[in-house]
Amino acid sequence: MDLKTLTLNGSAGQSDIFIRRGLLDEAANRCLSVFAPSRVHIVSDTNVAPIYLDRLSKQFSLPVFTTVIPAGEEHKRLSTVEGIYHDMLSAGMTRKDLLIALGGGVVGDITGFAASSFLRGVPLCQIPTTLLAQVDSSVGGKTGVDLPEGKNLVGAFYQPRLVLIDPDLLSTLPAETYTDGMAEVIKYGCIANRRILDMISHDDIEKIVYQCVKIKRDVVQEDEHDTGLRMILNFGHTIGHACEKLENYTGLTHGQAVAIGMAAAMRLSNALGTTKDLSGRLTEILQKTGLPTELRHGREEIYQALLSDKKKFGSTVNFILVREFGKADIVPIEAGQLHELLLQI
Repeated sequence: MDLKTLTLNGSAGQSDIFIRRGLLDEAANRCLSVFAPSRVHIVSDTNVAPIYLDRLSKQFSLPVFTTVIPAGEEHKRLSTVEGIYHDMLSAGMTRKDLLIALGGGVVGDITGFAASSFLRGVPLCQIPTTLLAQVDSSVGGKTGVDLPEGKNLVGAFYQPRLVLIDPDLLSTLPAETYTDGMAEVIKYGCIANRRILDMISHDDIEKIVYQCVKIKRDVVQEDEHDTGLRMILNFGHTIGHACEKLENYTGLTHGQAVAIGMAAAMRLSNALGTTKDLSGRLTEILQKTGLPTELRHGREEIYQALLSDKKKFGSTVNFILVREFGKADIVPIEAGQLHELLLQI
């Protein structure tokens, strides 16, 4: 595969995204061609660090320091970020030094938030190691942590200066983690490029990753701070986040929750009226991929959980509805009407 390059021009500067097999082994050279640090700090987790941390850190000739956090969404907390701060202070990190996130979506979100807030901002490189992170969360600058009241309620928009995506890293993923990432791939097929839904059956992962990232780049470049078009990236996430919360962020993976949320959102589209019922086709695609589609909690519980979601504005909730594969609509729904609709799906 030839090197694929995408550039995201954000309000605070340029974010370069490179995609190619074997890119991890070029990471130090790529980083040092962009940054001029005196030291590097790498954050990874207990799943990824044993496989890739030494392979990355040994590429650098300058001092490298590391933080290995426990794996899992339940550790996506402010206390984890504080631990990273302390490690960076002990390492003598300055605002000119480089912070690298080596891991999946949780590591990327936590490290990105640490980078945005430590010394009011330090340079950041994302090296995503899961499918979910490669196609979605490593690009676009959304960072954050969870609170008991809800997911990603504390965070910042902070673009990585560099994103290095190596599809070879997916070969070491457990099957269920790979499947988890397919939920975000299917999301992109639903909201922006229906051809992605056909590509899934051919399992051409390099093309899938590139097409998803290209969509994410285009959307973020038009709406960096999530006030308009970028909301379409939340397809399936409103109900999905509510399901994650009800499972205490341990009973469902993010991809499983998004899959359930997309299936529910498609049924919601039907309840609001559509010329074409796509719920059966989407359910078939999700189930064939190995993802769940049925709500596991009562509608009343889900309604109460989603009222704390960031996508709620006053008395309305912005829902992303798909009435035609490849195209999404942002539809504000009054809380009372949403309550009634949830009881129908």
